[in-house]
Amino acid sequence: MTTGVRRRLGVEERRQQLIGVALELFSQRSPDEVSIDEIASAAGISRPLVYHYFPGKRSLYEAALKRASEDLADRFVEPRQGPLGQRLLRVMSRFFDFVDEHGPGFSALMRGGPAVGSSRTNALISSVRQAAYVQMLVHLDIQDPPPVRLELVIRSWISLCESTALIWLDGRRIPRRDLEKQLVHDFAALAAVSAAYDDETKALLRHALQGEPADGPFTDLVGRLVALAS
Repeated sequence: MTTGVRRRLGVEERRQQLIGVALELFSQRSPDEVSIDEIASAAGISRPLVYHYFPGKRSLYEAALKRASEDLADRFVEPRQGPLGQRLLRVMSRFFDFVDEHGPGFSALMRGGPAVGSSRTNALISSVRQAAYVQMLVHLDIQDPPPVRLELVIRSWISLCESTALIWLDGRRIPRRDLEKQLVHDFAALAAVSAAYDDETKALLRHALQGEPADGPFTDLVGRLVALAS
């Protein structure tokens, strides 16, 4: 974070600097506890100049969350090429890249909306979840609305990814590569349980898993479960 150093910046560069400073500060404490004076000091500018670029703290907060949400949503975009398990591993790798590199921004995005009580910030969070959901449908080659059970699986898995990442940020006590693979396994396990109760989900899952290699993450999961059962 920039601290107390004044330098002349262009309009857009200054706006982006303020967004970055606000994103970090808002992620560390409740937005109600962060003052405009603190934001100005951290950015190395005066309080009136902050208001020159943003009409208030709420608008600056929402701009910061919008930046984080757009970046995070892009992490779920993956060409539908190659086995599903490998694609999901790449998605999880990019997801945790964001979490690892922008922990404060991720925390602010996922925890900040309710604290501010803004429908706009909650809408940003929902937009990330919906983008991830749509991309999962693409990976599963589903063009029509999926079976209700499969929709529950996908949306539950997205929530699991969020909560896992937030817990991981608190100390990073498990290697992130292990968590990336585990979350891919979690999706397969949740989908398999759903398929056991629904023939349409079973057919879609079988189609999505065609071409999975013997050394892929899903085959690895089967091996682990067999070992557990024995």
